[in-house]
Amino acid sequence: MDTTTLIFLFVGTSFLLYTVIAWKSRVSSTKDFYVAGGGVSPLANGLATAADFMSVAAMLSVPGIIATQGYDAAVYLIGPPGGFVLLGMLIAPYLRRFGRFTMIDFIGDRYYSNTARTVAIVCALFVSLTYLAGQMRGVGVVFSRFLEVEINTGVVIGALIVLIYAVLGGMKGITYTQVAQFCVLAFAFLTPIIFMSILLTHNPVPFLGWGGKTADGSMYMLDKLDGLSQEFGFKAFTTQGKPTIELVCIGLTLMFGTASMPHIVVRFFTVPRMQDVRTSVFYTLLFIGIVFLCMPPAAAFSRAYILEAVNHLAYTDVPGWFTTWEKIGLLQFTDLNGDGIIQHVSGPQNELRIDNDIIFLAIPEIARLSNWVVALVAAGTLAAALSTAAGLLLVISTAVSHDLLKKQIWPDLTETRELQIARICAAGAVAIGIYFGMHPPSFIIETIALAFSIAASVFFPVIVLGIFRKRTNREGAIAGMLAGLVFSVSYIVYYQFLGGKANGYWLDITPQGIGAVGMLLNFAVTIGIGALFPPPPAHVREMVEEIRYPM
Repeated sequence: MDTTTLIFLFVGTSFLLYTVIAWKSRVSSTKDFYVAGGGVSPLANGLATAADFMSVAAMLSVPGIIATQGYDAAVYLIGPPGGFVLLGMLIAPYLRRFGRFTMIDFIGDRYYSNTARTVAIVCALFVSLTYLAGQMRGVGVVFSRFLEVEINTGVVIGALIVLIYAVLGGMKGITYTQVAQFCVLAFAFLTPIIFMSILLTHNPVPFLGWGGKTADGSMYMLDKLDGLSQEFGFKAFTTQGKPTIELVCIGLTLMFGTASMPHIVVRFFTVPRMQDVRTSVFYTLLFIGIVFLCMPPAAAFSRAYILEAVNHLAYTDVPGWFTTWEKIGLLQFTDLNGDGIIQHVSGPQNELRIDNDIIFLAIPEIARLSNWVVALVAAGTLAAALSTAAGLLLVISTAVSHDLLKKQIWPDLTETRELQIARICAAGAVAIGIYFGMHPPSFIIETIALAFSIAASVFFPVIVLGIFRKRTNREGAIAGMLAGLVFSVSYIVYYQFLGGKANGYWLDITPQGIGAVGMLLNFAVTIGIGALFPPPPAHVREMVEEIRYPM
């Protein structure tokens, strides 16, 4: 079969599977919609959480940014696993013991204040909408390539499909759909990398092959890649180029942001018992680790293929994949010297611009793998694009319908009406996601890293202090969250949108890493301001004691 037919066959089959699962898991109660009834097994929750985290950013953008930045981008792989360790040790079991629907529920009740709840809602919307912008961008990239439509059209198509999952099944439907989606995306991600590893190194294990010798045995794979990069004027793949403080801050931001990301934390409200939480985290780390181990070799192999595939090639002889991506607008050739020969080099003489986010999607065709591998990657990337976006829509709709309306404005809201409003809010979030997917602030992973900055700045301190420090009061928590939010958002807006980066970043810290600083500011403000006001009431201190030392 030709590639197009196989793509429609693979994608259509996977979509049918997801739709059947979502239909069979459709819900009629808010508990099922918000936390899947609290009856998800640790294994299923681990798979679903892995799919929630292994978003289109991880599958597309992380290999792409590592391929172009090399050593400097490895930090995107280091931070998140540490975040899951923190989540499993310090946060998730205690929040599950608390027994509410959301992280915002915990903040509102722990700090005995609707003001604290409202601030948390605003912060959760900031985080989730920023994250959703990156997901919608990824959805657009995937659909535009495989349906061969303009990228904005791809954003709309993908967003409408995501809406169906979120509205129909809520957390219950999303959970079991994500189990299937992780299986699809993991298989789709690993298959082309294994084939490339065999072709380039004769080793079927990618994370061993990329550290070994090339297929002809003449040199080590990484030495070859370093040589190719330097030949065309780029930084050596294995050499650090960015300031150490920038890399450290990005790693810490991703770690603390992962541990307090609303759509990740809420997954651990779905298991039956407190002890199931840590089991779920173990499974999540196991499944994510398998994929993460293969990301550096995926990036290295992709970089080697790209540098050799098009450099010094006549534009009239470019392969089909080149013209396809060029039509979509994510690859651009500008013949600066008029010789009709492609020069992909570093500096102003570069004639080829390749969007980071297409590298993994394009590599099966660049490496001339079988048509079925190209189709499998299409199905896998679409699974990744849909899984996380659905989870984010659920967080946004829950924040408005449950945490804002039910808990504060309309306490007599019936369960049926609350469920209707949650679904309407999901539709509204899709509309916002479509806009930001069409006008993203940066590449997918860099856009999503902004969400991690906000989450680390706002949520991590007040959650940890709320669990482990009984003296932390509402005045300190509210001030800390506002300080973290205002600081991180102001920094991001100034440097990302108002041209501040033209003058250099403050202490070489990019917006993607400012969350580490915002988190420290939040800790200081929460403790400092809280010391000026009375401690929490006795019943709140007793509640904290019960969370930490359950019967």
